[in-house]
Amino acid sequence: MLREDLGAARHESDGGGRAWLESQEPAVVRAGGRGRWTVVYETGPLGIAHGGMILFQVSPFWGWSTPQVDDPALPGYTTVTLEAAAATGAEAPATTLRATTLDRQLLGIRVEQGELHEGDRVRIVYGAGEALAAADRFAERATRLWIGVDGDGDGRRVLLHDSPTVDIAPGPPARLAAHLPSAAEPGATVPLTLAVLDASGSGGVEFEGSLRLSTEAEGTELPREVRFLPEHRGVRRVELRVAGVDVVRVRVEGPGGLEASTNPLVVTPGGQRILWADLHGHSHFSDGTGTPEDYFAYARDVAALDVVALTDHDHWGMVPLAKTPAMWDEIRAQVERFHDRGRFVTLLGYEWTNWVSGHRHVLYFGNDLADADILSSLDPRYETPPLLWDALRGRDALTFAHHSAGGPIATDWTIAPDPELEPVTEVVSVHGSSEALDSPLPIYAPVAGNFVRDVLDSGYRLGLIGSGDSHDGHPGLAHLASPSGGIAAILADELTREAVLEALRERRVYATNGPRIVLRVALDGARMGSSVPAGKEHRLQVVIAAAAPLERVDVVRSGGRMESQRAAGRMIWTLERELGPTEPGEYLYVRAVQEDGGAAWSSPFFFE
Repeated sequence: MLREDLGAARHESDGGGRAWLESQEPAVVRAGGRGRWTVVYETGPLGIAHGGMILFQVSPFWGWSTPQVDDPALPGYTTVTLEAAAATGAEAPATTLRATTLDRQLLGIRVEQGELHEGDRVRIVYGAGEALAAADRFAERATRLWIGVDGDGDGRRVLLHDSPTVDIAPGPPARLAAHLPSAAEPGATVPLTLAVLDASGSGGVEFEGSLRLSTEAEGTELPREVRFLPEHRGVRRVELRVAGVDVVRVRVEGPGGLEASTNPLVVTPGGQRILWADLHGHSHFSDGTGTPEDYFAYARDVAALDVVALTDHDHWGMVPLAKTPAMWDEIRAQVERFHDRGRFVTLLGYEWTNWVSGHRHVLYFGNDLADADILSSLDPRYETPPLLWDALRGRDALTFAHHSAGGPIATDWTIAPDPELEPVTEVVSVHGSSEALDSPLPIYAPVAGNFVRDVLDSGYRLGLIGSGDSHDGHPGLAHLASPSGGIAAILADELTREAVLEALRERRVYATNGPRIVLRVALDGARMGSSVPAGKEHRLQVVIAAAAPLERVDVVRSGGRMESQRAAGRMIWTLERELGPTEPGEYLYVRAVQEDGGAAWSSPFFFE
């Protein structure tokens, strides 16, 4: 159906005319607030025939009121008036329009009698009643109030590419986010990122005041107060100096009850560096919120990520990304603009949105992105996972199955993941956990036998990562506005595309559902994700520095065998123990669960 629609011929009058924003009340509309917008559409040279239609559509995502013409007392009430360019001829019938809500956030304005001629104007007042219209619950720039035109009335519209845009400002300060790196050497100077956010996690708030900093870590040098001015837009980065071996947490307090604690920073000689990454998220180029530029800026400046990818859908959204080269070029340009080797890694990617075998996102890791293109799931050449992998083979690229156990669509695991191009899987995101039914916050609408633990039991070797699949413009912090989130911990000593790709290929990664939990796991001295010889005895070592009090730590083995230890609210947890015999083909991983539902999953060890 999707392929047929994309390939269907459009009448030459479809998409004709122009539209603009005439007014907005109030002048500043904030996230979760309400407003009134007046849009004027002017008919193009080919007009709109009897039975043709103008379609007014606000973003179908994130809380906009559905335009409706039935009840002036309810939000989204919309009025439609026609202003003819010239007097109607004596023998021509008067033109009349009929507006009807067709679907969520979609109003159809049909030409019931007569026709629209060049220069005729239709004024659309969205939020015309006292209740106004609800806006996006997240802040964003340049969201479109879409105008589509079906000029001949055949039911196929074309959107105006320059449909008017509006900005939604963040709400007032309501929460804090504070982030440290997760590993450092004694005596190192490290950055502390402080962000004042609105209630939904949006950045760019209007904030002037001071935040107070404190820590119980002995010898740590840090400013006791950080002053924010309006030009900081609620975000600052300061430095602190750590002393000897310790776990550093910084407490942050501000006016109006604002408070937060940082993630743990483990200070130890020679500790493995942890890169925090969100490899899956969306902007309003598909079904998300905000611009690609703002997505990357939030990841770097607010969420303090090390690695990020924007993965808008190949065809799912108001305008198909795969059919709109200008949008792909803009994403590529922002990837190049924000990439800063050694400091902040950006990756070019997109989501291969297949509604039969499951969704996967595709990431390119090369430094020359000129030939990195979209291999659409609607293109017969790439419509199955094996065809996609064949087209990607030889490139510095990977694919990642996500929400694989259920949710929007489950992954068809009868198609074995390509070991070269799909060495890891996204086990958790805003949709919940696809690990197992007994995991914290499991995914909705799960398919029996389709969890990641089930496919590990079948013999697949996959590392585990999390990523947000965020649609709110908040990469790295998707869990602020959702019950679950997702983030990937990448164990690499260098912050480069090459080092990130190598770590993913070697499964030197682990997953969390949002909190930056430090999880160190070794088996017989091997790092997580490794293949180890099966045998009679093994030595397991686990060290956890949690972001909140721990509830339990689980050691999960093949076939769902599990050994759980209660953690009794501890923030630091260590385990060193001998394991019984193992057989070739078995696996083992560690799962840490906090009292607040936050969790981390190591990549498995595979016995051979």
